[in-house]
Amino acid sequence: QVQLVESGGGLVQAGGSLRLSCAASGRTFSSYAMGWFRQAPGKEREFVAAISWSGKNTYYADSVKGRFTISRDNAKNTVDLQMNSLKPEDTAVYYCAASTTVVPRIMEYDYDYWGQGTQVTVSS
Repeated sequence: QVQLVESGGGLVQAGGSLRLSCAASGRTFSSYAMGWFRQAPGKEREFVAAISWSGKNTYYADSVKGRFTISRDNAKNTVDLQMNSLKPEDTAVYYCAASTTVVPRIMEYDYDYWGQGTQVTVSS
């Protein structure tokens, strides 16, 4: 069992930066691949970024590639999402998720545990 708690969301102007953090409970955090998803109002939840258990492999949605960076610290049981050059279309609730697979996954059904989400709002 893994419990996930996101933090770091907020209101930022376009072009600004935010850093989201996800704290995980459980002794086996390092064995999970981790991902970030987001859901904008009126839209389906979509994949943003994922990272392997070791942190060596990452994968990004095309819409955030070059602007967002996912990282993890297995000693601290955390996974972060650094978001730069934010755009109004990045406005969404951002969710952290854990997958029992060890490689990064992009589909929701590959993830077994989810956080409650944190709101990110980018003003134009």
